Amino acid sequence: MALAPIDLHGSRILVTGPTGQVALPVVAAYAKTAEVFALARFHRDEDAARVRALGAVPIKADLADPASLRALPGDVDYVLNFAVAKSGRWAVDLKANAEGVGELMMQLPRAKAVVHVSSAAVYAYAGPTPLREEAALGDNHRSLFPTYSISKIAAETTVRLCARRLGVPATIARLSVPYGDNGGWPFYHLIMMRSGTPIAVHPERPNLYNLLHADDYVAKIPALLAAATVDTTTLNFGGSEATSIEEWCAYLAELTGLEPVFKDDPEAFGSLCLDTTRMHELIGPTGVGWRDGILRMVRALAPDALAPDHRG
Repeated sequence: MALAPIDLHGSRILVTGPTGQVALPVVAAYAKTAEVFALARFHRDEDAARVRALGAVPIKADLADPASLRALPGDVDYVLNFAVAKSGRWAVDLKANAEGVGELMMQLPRAKAVVHVSSAAVYAYAGPTPLREEAALGDNHRSLFPTYSISKIAAETTVRLCARRLGVPATIARLSVPYGDNGGWPFYHLIMMRSGTPIAVHPERPNLYNLLHADDYVAKIPALLAAATVDTTTLNFGGSEATSIEEWCAYLAELTGLEPVFKDDPEAFGSLCLDTTRMHELIGPTGVGWRDGILRMVRALAPDALAPDHRG
């Protein structure tokens, strides 16, 4: 049976990476009922203004700059770390991603729980086989993001060390493909279909993933926090229903009349299909079916692309 989620009403929550696609819906949802602090570098004033308009408190800081973290309130209840650096420079990304989450946790040793959002990209490629949390790790995304997988693996190690040394319960959530009404990988594929651009796919098909709708990952935050332990709970975090690039592009074709053009490329990301058994045991299944989620996404972002009978 899944754990009872934590009631976050009235809590003080720190969210990192709030200017990104994944974290912004979390800020929007929880700022309605909790006191949310949104940490980012905020290079653009409009990004801080957007966060503030959602009811959150923007904090200008950088996980790669420990001195800047002194501006954080010391009495934060929960930490949600979505921040990620993908500059392609090893020193920069290891410092921001791996050292950064450690600096963050050490700055907030009285937090009740931490959720560190990692990635399914930490796994070594294994074809379409569903990957359990104990599966081999590897440099999965090196062809496009040379520092990404390794810095994510390093960050997980830092989280485990800090949780144990500080006595702060933590959950590592290995995120699959996030998407929603604000976009995601399937939307990029729709853009490519509209322009006739070939979509690179790994030749070992089908290329399976676990699309995770924003509604689901937002709703699962209280359960992820409830699952946290000082020994660190690690779980896969994706949609309960696996699907493939080929299948969701075929569905986009059904919705729009556009046809995908696939190009086999051994350097393209291959399957990262997740075994969601542990996720189901700890936080329960997801609720948004991938077809419903994709239809909602297209209606929100490209309604003109839909065939008349799908416009709702």
